[in-house]
Amino acid sequence: MGRVTERRKVLRIRDGALSTRPDTLVAEEPLEIRLNGKPLAITMRTPGDDFALAAGFLVSEGVLATADDLQNIVYCAGATEDGSNTYNVVDVKTAPGVALPDFTLERNVYTSSSCGLCGKASLDAVRTTARFPIADTPPVRVAPELLASLPDRLRAAQRVFDRTGGLHAAALFSEGGELLDVREDVGRHNAVDKLVGRALQHGDLPLSRAILLVSGRASFELAQKAVMAGIPMLAAVSAPSSLAVDLAAEAGLTLVGFLRGSSMNVYAGEDRIALHEAAAQG
Repeated sequence: MGRVTERRKVLRIRDGALSTRPDTLVAEEPLEIRLNGKPLAITMRTPGDDFALAAGFLVSEGVLATADDLQNIVYCAGATEDGSNTYNVVDVKTAPGVALPDFTLERNVYTSSSCGLCGKASLDAVRTTARFPIADTPPVRVAPELLASLPDRLRAAQRVFDRTGGLHAAALFSEGGELLDVREDVGRHNAVDKLVGRALQHGDLPLSRAILLVSGRASFELAQKAVMAGIPMLAAVSAPSSLAVDLAAEAGLTLVGFLRGSSMNVYAGEDRIALHEAAAQG
């Protein structure tokens, strides 16, 4: 399955001249996530890596922590009245004995491509208990110069963005700067869920030696997803929210914003930044 892009006819105006041409757009479709057969959430996403997206979402919700917690994920057949499969509904079946929080069976969350968990009633509901407290021992130490090089490397890896200009991206890097994985999606939170879900499926959680880089802003939700996956450092090319900074400080997460060129702001966890090297050069 791969409806990552679609073609649409567009009226093009250039210097007063009109023409029609096909344009490549990023696909956006709803994905319903069911947990053990019960509807849990609907997210607007770019199709692809749907199973990883669902698994990563459930990591951030505190439901899954290891590959052993997951029995299987399937597309639901008969998702429409005529019985056809839309590939827009997935059912996640947990392994026997996996504890399910009460709210997962009582609520239905709508997540949009722009704001994430908009259906959460309060911030208290978002503050799920971390399964992997951030405990990088010895601490991850990253030079500002290495951090400054990551956005260009992320941009170079965005294959679909080059064709559409309409996707967010998230990437995992090692503390030495090696690109470990990159995912694209119309929603930045979905891109992160796809990364975390793939790590869960491969048995790589917690990601205690990884750097998470996102192409846009750093919201509370993205900081939460980093914390829930045990990631010690989150960097964003744009601004963080105040609540993301509060969560980072509380959880011990290093949070870097406005990562552009050689400039950046460190909002929390500056002990993981090799500041003495930057000071020596300055």
